[in-house]
Amino acid sequence: MEGATMSQMWIAVIGTSAIAFGLKYFGHSVPEKYLSHPRALRINTLIPIALLSALVAVQTVTEKSKLVIDQRLAGMAVAVIALLLKAPFPVVVIGSAAASALTFRYLG
Repeated sequence: MEGATMSQMWIAVIGTSAIAFGLKYFGHSVPEKYLSHPRALRINTLIPIALLSALVAVQTVTEKSKLVIDQRLAGMAVAVIALLLKAPFPVVVIGSAAASALTFRYLG
């Protein structure tokens, strides 16, 4: 990498690290009444679900910042259907892996 690009990257890494440390350090000083409010509890419960869903969606339909439709989408579709049918977790994982593998084998 070029020197200027490398410097910008290190500035971003150090800046992000400082912000993360500050949020964690000063997060302990938030009064309890704000943390125990029902709305805050509901939001804090849903944030991990939203972040994980976004990660799964991005990993399913992107490759190197391009949108792609491939065997991963077939596996995801099978997983969603299995979850809607309330299948056990191992069935969801094995079913989606099998669908992805079969799609890749016969259509890829």
